[in-house]
Amino acid sequence: MFHLVLIFTIAIGAGLGASGKYSANTEQSTAGGNMSLLEGTSGGGGSLLDGTAESAVEAAKDDWQPEDQTPTGKFTTATEVKPILSMTKPNWVAVRDYDGKDLLYFTNLLAWRCGLHQISYGVNGAAEQPLEFEECHLETGQPNALTMETLMPFLTFEAGSINSLSVTVIYDDGTTDTATYQRSDILMP
Repeated sequence: MFHLVLIFTIAIGAGLGASGKYSANTEQSTAGGNMSLLEGTSGGGGSLLDGTAESAVEAAKDDWQPEDQTPTGKFTTATEVKPILSMTKPNWVAVRDYDGKDLLYFTNLLAWRCGLHQISYGVNGAAEQPLEFEECHLETGQPNALTMETLMPFLTFEAGSINSLSVTVIYDDGTTDTATYQRSDILMP
């Protein structure tokens, strides 16, 4: 399984499947301030699609301290999951028209959630809101496994209602990464 993920990750990194039809922005704290790793729509921060301040992201950082980044070998730290999520950004989310509803899937992000502090999303330019997701199963051999006992990896919306989406992740090292998508870019068959 690990080898399959590694091969997929390398293929995405090489551009074999990255559509480039999303906008991305990554901020990483450095000694000199914030350094933009990828060009994005907001040029390094500032505002959401609706023009409001990124207060949801900043609020998530209040009263929280970044976690130890010693690699565990189980992909439970930002150090371990950030390279994977950076290369699979076009696939962070997906929309499926199913049974008269839009299903918004976060499966890719949730599969690596143990290295994340928060995921937030905004539909059609609305202010981003935090996504509730299940805890990591650190006591097991598969801490990132989704049990789906209480929370599913998708949200339900009215059919055809999702036109655009913004997503922000806060890694457990305190850095952030954002992306925006158009429906056609993330629509599943």
